[in-house]
Amino acid sequence: QVQLVESGGGLVQPGGSLRLSCAPSRFTLYNYVIGWFRQAPGKEREGVSCTSVIDGNTNYPASVKGRFTISRDNAKNTVYLQMNNLKPEDTAVYYCAASLRNRYCSGYGSTYEYWGQGTQVTVSS
Repeated sequence: QVQLVESGGGLVQPGGSLRLSCAPSRFTLYNYVIGWFRQAPGKEREGVSCTSVIDGNTNYPASVKGRFTISRDNAKNTVYLQMNNLKPEDTAVYYCAASLRNRYCSGYGSTYEYWGQGTQVTVSS
């Protein structure tokens, strides 16, 4: 069974940084499209960032552009989401998702087959 494990969440002050990791069990990430999503209390899940071999890296909300960076370390079989200059509105549960079926990045959760359990990110002073 395909599993994804996120880590790196936590409590950080506004302006701080966190790096989230997404690592799979039992498969190699290289051929997969990997997306990061987040869901804040009372809000819909939204796509944050995505990486694919074909069309590279993409950030979706304008609010994270210039602050969030997605990267892939094939040697470590891990995808990262570096989050800088965090704001209280970034508070959410962050999920990574993987798709082998689709080859292009997508900000729609329905296009991904596999999901991690989520990691909480809280930005507060």
